[in-house]
Amino acid sequence: MNIEQSKIPQATAKRLPLYYRFLKNLHSSGKQRVSSAELSDAVKVDSATIRRDFSYFGALGKKGYGYNVNYLLSFFRKTLDQDEITKVCLIGVGNLGTAFLHYNFTKNNNTEISLAYEVDQSKIGTEIGGVPVYDLNHLEENLPDDVTVAILTVPAQAAQSITDRLITKGIKGILNFTPARLNVPDDIRIHHIDLAVELQSLVYFLKHYPYEEK
Repeated sequence: MNIEQSKIPQATAKRLPLYYRFLKNLHSSGKQRVSSAELSDAVKVDSATIRRDFSYFGALGKKGYGYNVNYLLSFFRKTLDQDEITKVCLIGVGNLGTAFLHYNFTKNNNTEISLAYEVDQSKIGTEIGGVPVYDLNHLEENLPDDVTVAILTVPAQAAQSITDRLITKGIKGILNFTPARLNVPDDIRIHHIDLAVELQSLVYFLKHYPYEEK
């Protein structure tokens, strides 16, 4: 994201890839324009929030017309740096890690898992989903300098020590799929994704916050 846009709210920034993905689908279907109401229905974000999000970037649409799909798509591609590939490393090639390697964010234009690390000797030296798997013990030796993002899918007890090693090697962002809450310097961005907690939260809301019939 450009420096000029770095002061938009973080909640807005998190929604931008969601908007971009929907706009790509609209463009593929040949649709030329879209209203905030249509966007709202598709991405499940209320219209007022969408209009407020878009307002941080100036006049992206016209009242009574809506938004030009091609213009929005081009704008968000540039805003999200979709023309620049971000190389990612994956640490831990278990069941979840293997699934990531096979998927490898094929619907994203700007992120690619370029290498993985593992301690299981049967996996080291192989390729999974076209991604080479290296020995985690050699991370300091062969992690490329242009890899700045890591996905962590390792046992919780190993997460902090591996995180410390990644940061020493220059990793700036970590997507943490372990239950461990990691300690990192202030200049490191970390997103925690605990699938068990999310599932438990979903079940709780189903039981205690049922949707009202309209």
